[in-house]
Amino acid sequence: MNVAIVHDWLVVSGGAERVVFELHKMYPDAPIFTSAYIPERFPELADADVRPTWLDKLPFVKSHQQLITIPRALAFYSLDLSQYDVVISSCSAESKYVRTGKDTLHICYCHTPIRYYWSDYDWYRKHPPFGKALNWLATNVVLPVLIGSLRRMDYRRAQKVSLFVANSKNVQARIKKYYHRDSTVIYPPIRTDLFPLKRNVKDYYVIIGRQVAYKRLDVAVEAFNKLGLKLKVAGDGEEITKQKLVAHKNIEFLGRVSDDERARLLSEAKGFIFPPEEDFGMVPVEAMSAGCPVIAFGRGGSLEYVEDGVTGVLFHEQTGQALVEAVKRYETLKFDEKVLRAKAAEFDTAVFVKQLSTYVQREWDKFEAR
Repeated sequence: MNVAIVHDWLVVSGGAERVVFELHKMYPDAPIFTSAYIPERFPELADADVRPTWLDKLPFVKSHQQLITIPRALAFYSLDLSQYDVVISSCSAESKYVRTGKDTLHICYCHTPIRYYWSDYDWYRKHPPFGKALNWLATNVVLPVLIGSLRRMDYRRAQKVSLFVANSKNVQARIKKYYHRDSTVIYPPIRTDLFPLKRNVKDYYVIIGRQVAYKRLDVAVEAFNKLGLKLKVAGDGEEITKQKLVAHKNIEFLGRVSDDERARLLSEAKGFIFPPEEDFGMVPVEAMSAGCPVIAFGRGGSLEYVEDGVTGVLFHEQTGQALVEAVKRYETLKFDEKVLRAKAAEFDTAVFVKQLSTYVQREWDKFEAR
């Protein structure tokens, strides 16, 4: 197979980018097309043929992803990848818009249909991430005027995809709801081999990840302000500055941490706090692979790995008070590390690689024989 990989952008490393790293290992000769690229942030792709679009030359693109959805759509649509046998798009935005011909199999590994068009449109209008100068214009003029056209464009391009792979049952339901397409669930790759087999539990809870608005760090800060318990927050993002202003001294902001520090934090934490409604959520499963239970909002992807009272605790209102009550209940329970690690092993990287490589080969064989 002559394979090409497409990803929305490569400017910040997160869960979606780990899918790209594994795709690169599976298909090392495949070029990676993306809207914008910051090479020094991706040592995993040092030997990869990464080809950013013309957007990469614009200075503001790499720091203001939310502002360029239409230019990014145009940039991907300008890519004609019909010379490839198989195109695999790793997509939560517009990378699936690339053009392919009748002899190309386009498999979209979908992290979610575009949140700010579909599932989270109303929430983004109430919590715009653009900064004070643009928020009013975006939420009262631009989005209401353009959303119909943007949704129609996104829906049309989704119909051009040959096959959808969803990163969770949660996203599978969204693909069906918004794109009217069936999909196959293959969970994203989780590194479960990074943690010691014996935990050295210390007196703190932890949050790790990019802290953008929908991750709901505000819920955790409100809860731990009330609880007075220690909370360590690892990661950067727009919400860090806001929450530092209201957080009490028992909440520590660590910034970005190394892989080793990340592993240590998860191995030592009393529990992992997870307040968003996430598409899937890779870091909570990492926590479980370290033997660390998860306290999660009981909607979205968390329902696919957090079993209340077994691998963690669920709370059902996205409020600080609901999280307070969940943490108090959590502290009365005991958890079996072996059960946690066994559940996490179901999502191991090796499982992802085997399932996706088998799927791609099988579907290509069927496509070629048509």
